[in-house]
Amino acid sequence: MKQHKTPLVVKELDPETAVSFIRAYHYSKVLPRLTRHYLGFYRGAELSGVVSLGWGTQPLQTIKKIFPQNSLLTADYLEIGKMCFLPSENGNQCFGSLALSALTGWLREHTGCLFLYTLADGIMGKCGYVYQAANFRYLGSFTTSVYRHTATGEKIHPRSAGQLLAENAVFDGVTRRHWLTYEFCSMKGIEKINGRMFRYIYPLTKEAVKILQSYPQYQHMTYPKDKDLFFAVRTGRRQYTEIPPPRFNREACRYNPQKYGGVQGGVNI
Repeated sequence: MKQHKTPLVVKELDPETAVSFIRAYHYSKVLPRLTRHYLGFYRGAELSGVVSLGWGTQPLQTIKKIFPQNSLLTADYLEIGKMCFLPSENGNQCFGSLALSALTGWLREHTGCLFLYTLADGIMGKCGYVYQAANFRYLGSFTTSVYRHTATGEKIHPRSAGQLLAENAVFDGVTRRHWLTYEFCSMKGIEKINGRMFRYIYPLTKEAVKILQSYPQYQHMTYPKDKDLFFAVRTGRRQYTEIPPPRFNREACRYNPQKYGGVQGGVNI
């Protein structure tokens, strides 16, 4: 048992090593496009976990939406893109807490970031219990959508649906589509599923703590639990029906791209 309390060693990884680990052990094969760091978490000589850090699709808008009264920039935070551990450590809150403690320590030492931001994927049944155990501040939830190919169970992220959107536009005789339509999805055998995403943030400095405390809407928010998960499938134009937790086939990759962009030197967004 003592080995589970041993601090983890954090090392920067080359993209190939990190992506290979992520593809082996993470439930989603779609990798973020804006990645600044790939970090490996070692227990002794064994690579036991990998975290990618970067930003989502709208880096500047994200931090400004969270803290609208402050002039924060993309460089003031990093977001967890992927976090996965060896199967032997899955469900091990002790290991997850050790990894997050090591991660925040690494960020304080090697970056000038104020905050570490992350999302728990409610569509995959995740409320963010590992973040709750590590004392992240909960910021609330929002509804999001993914697609599922009914024949294979493949989860298709909207970010990966570029070719499908182009086909949908041709199908409808329009210039562009931003979301796949119900009629097109019915023809292609694709479902649109709604669920919740849960926002969490961790202040890395005293300045960050003061900023977070200046927003009363983020004080005393109750952590989400399994009862707060919600799933609904589209059954018609703007019509949705609540469903049990959906299942996805993580090995299917007909529509999701398998390329990754490597480590980005910086972004001006």
